[in-house]
Amino acid sequence: MTNRLTSKDILALGFMTFALFVGAGNIIFPPMVGIQSGEHVWIAALGFLLTAVGLPVITVIALARVGGGVDALSTPIGKAAGLVLATVCYLAVGPLFATPRTATVSFEVGIAPLTGDGWLPLFIYSLIYFSLVIGISLYPGKLLDTVGHFLAPLKIVALAILGIAALIWPAGGLAPATEAYQHAAFSSGFVNGYLTMDTLGAMVFGIVIVNAARSRGVSDAKLLTRYTVLAGLIAGVGLTLVYLALFKLGSNSSAIVDQGANGAAILHAYVQQTFGGMGSVFLAALIFVACMVTAVGLTCACAEFFEQYLPLSYRQLVFVLGLFSMVVSNLGLSHLIAISIPVLTAIYPPCIVLVLLSFTLSWWNKNTRIIAPTMLVSLLFGIVDAIKTTGWKDLLPAFAQHLPLAEQGLAWLPPSLAMLVLVAVYDRVSGSREQVSAQQK
Repeated sequence: MTNRLTSKDILALGFMTFALFVGAGNIIFPPMVGIQSGEHVWIAALGFLLTAVGLPVITVIALARVGGGVDALSTPIGKAAGLVLATVCYLAVGPLFATPRTATVSFEVGIAPLTGDGWLPLFIYSLIYFSLVIGISLYPGKLLDTVGHFLAPLKIVALAILGIAALIWPAGGLAPATEAYQHAAFSSGFVNGYLTMDTLGAMVFGIVIVNAARSRGVSDAKLLTRYTVLAGLIAGVGLTLVYLALFKLGSNSSAIVDQGANGAAILHAYVQQTFGGMGSVFLAALIFVACMVTAVGLTCACAEFFEQYLPLSYRQLVFVLGLFSMVVSNLGLSHLIAISIPVLTAIYPPCIVLVLLSFTLSWWNKNTRIIAPTMLVSLLFGIVDAIKTTGWKDLLPAFAQHLPLAEQGLAWLPPSLAMLVLVAVYDRVSGSREQVSAQQK
């Protein structure tokens, strides 16, 4: 007989999901959008919220419907292609980008002001940091206790203090929007939402959320789906409130920091002015807890995924992934962000297509006809958008610079919609012909 979660456990599961999502990127990117978008801040915020809240919540729901794994979600594109997609997602939000970034951001906010940006302080910090990550990740069955009941509430209290302060004690007025936000505030916010990696993170965290519920003895598929959806919705509400407060904080910070400053600098300047000398300590503690929780969730999820395909145990993979992430983190934050932007720009479009079309499977005669071609087109044009963010953009043919929505970084969207319409028509026609053939026989 399956167990049921208590209201307290459901809330803890939601808090855990929220805490897994809110990592370094979720805290440092919204203030940047806020200060750069100026008078267009809430239009930019709407675009940002679509990719940084709406899509992740929809992804969690989509994963809950198929049992929690991205490999199950990608069934319509074939086993091999689905495995490749899942591997890319896990590597991107795991040891290649997101997990190392949690260490570098927490280092630059809390430690670098005291020790400087030398390689030795970063190495020592990353060694200690990932030792803690590995230690906690070795016991995934206790995540609901360690994260849901302890670390998540601690993070929520700290974020609540920061958010309320941003509303009550604004640092100043709005600065004029930068050129990008004057011309395309919504789409600029939409594309900047990619950098949080939340949609990719949702693909990874889905199985972590399901397993956390299973650790409480829940085995019924419908209950697991219900609890996962509730957890996603709770996390979505929390993320929205956090982002709105951070947009407000950033938009009112032009008097205390340069408009081109990164999110960490904006937050540091604000808490210094608002909370005085203790502000730096408070911010460092907040970023550390936020990053640690996310790093643990990512490490657990990646180890559980790769355990299915590699001749290594879960515990061995935790050590391998933790050590690899530590090595990558020593490249430094600026290098990690520079490398991750084109990769995320390329892989986000097919992931968005997969998640959204997963809700339409009952509409089609044959799902593969619809999802695979649409994802392929979105990937190809996503790669074009990705190249534009690198030093190789001049190698692209001239027409690539003038595609519809190219200036907004959304060149993949029109051709993907066009392909969807074409394959939808083909699916209807082919399905009708099959029915006619069956009747003739």
